[in-house]
Amino acid sequence: MTAHAAGDPQANGTPSPATGAPAPAAPATGGPETPAYPVGLRLSGRRTVVVGGGQVAQRRLPALVAAGARVTLISPSATPSVEAMAEAGEITWHRRRYQDGDLADTWYALVASSDLAANEAASAEAERTRTWCVRSDDAEAATAWTPATGRSDGVTVAILTGHDPRRSAAVRDAVVEGLRDGSLAAPRHRAAGDDTPRVSLVGGGPGDPDLITVRGRRLLAEADVVIADRLGPRDLLDELPPHVEVIDAAKIPYGRFMAQEAINQALIDHAKQGKAVVRLKGGDPFVFGRGMEEAQALAAEGIPCTIVPGISSTISVPGAAGIPVTHRGVAHEFTVVSGHVAPDDPRSLVDWEALARLRGTLVLLMAVERIAPIADALVAHGRSPETPVAIIQEGTMATQRRVDATLATVGATAKAENVRPPAVIVIGDVVAVNAGPVVPSTQQAVE
Repeated sequence: MTAHAAGDPQANGTPSPATGAPAPAAPATGGPETPAYPVGLRLSGRRTVVVGGGQVAQRRLPALVAAGARVTLISPSATPSVEAMAEAGEITWHRRRYQDGDLADTWYALVASSDLAANEAASAEAERTRTWCVRSDDAEAATAWTPATGRSDGVTVAILTGHDPRRSAAVRDAVVEGLRDGSLAAPRHRAAGDDTPRVSLVGGGPGDPDLITVRGRRLLAEADVVIADRLGPRDLLDELPPHVEVIDAAKIPYGRFMAQEAINQALIDHAKQGKAVVRLKGGDPFVFGRGMEEAQALAAEGIPCTIVPGISSTISVPGAAGIPVTHRGVAHEFTVVSGHVAPDDPRSLVDWEALARLRGTLVLLMAVERIAPIADALVAHGRSPETPVAIIQEGTMATQRRVDATLATVGATAKAENVRPPAVIVIGDVVAVNAGPVVPSTQQAVE
């Protein structure tokens, strides 16, 4: 069965004045200014033929396979990637040149070989059999054009700009990027009566709004309620539509804070009202973020939630300051430690003696106020007092600053430099590894 050229006056065959038999289909008409009619082909289970196994086929075949098409490749040779698809059984490969009749019972054809004569012959057969045909070497001879295509969260974007493929790709990229990062609003609309609770625990990254994940930003754009941490990407809140309710769940060290129980209850209450709720957290939800406590509270009420991992400040903030947490020949491991209680505090779960024996990197969070006793404990248990230490305050933000010291001096240095939370503290020889000037994450590197 073939796909017919709908709208063609010759599509059903007009009787020939001389013989009374149906005349052959008219060739494709319309100049470069004639717009193409956009349509989405449903190729699942339908025969599709690709002529040529080169770079064009390598780019187009995965999408055809993903669409469920029964793909037959006609080509004496193929790229390694295309050959691998044939070996995996994703496509059927006839290792020969095109022959007349290869397009029988074909719905869609892609002609993309380096053999001009074969391309023209295949294109002519497609015209006779009224099979939609793309020509990679001659768009004017084709009956179909391949748009610049992109996908984001179940949405397919297809752009045609006539004979300017670079412009098509640029427009496609702009639209897809807008959908992915939420700057192009395309929220889902619920069916009437659909009050299914929707909660997303979103890791917002270390603070720079550009470092939130694509999925996190998209869910934020679809939210009805946002319960936001102080350490989340605050600049993104200004982009929310006016109807979105923003709840401040800040936990300020030694200051005002929203109790965790109150946060849990707010998530539950708004979810049960049928609202799309986003819990916007700094870093990653499960790295000292109490994300599991919130997920457990929701589960106890029968409310499922989506977990969106975030870029943890434990690696991103040192990286933004030019410090690798691991480096060949310097550190083969790094350990992340909470410093919210002192080493001698009975509530501490940290084995500081064991940490002092490690040769790798220590990354401390929530440790600014207790860095002096922490450093003393590490030295007391055998870590060299000359071990380099770096404190990165407000990492990835425009106000980021780095303060360097050693284990012997870090307590006094932090106090003298008036270091304040939030800050990430890195202890180990990696602090001394120098990559040269580091471009702040809030700026674009200039070539």
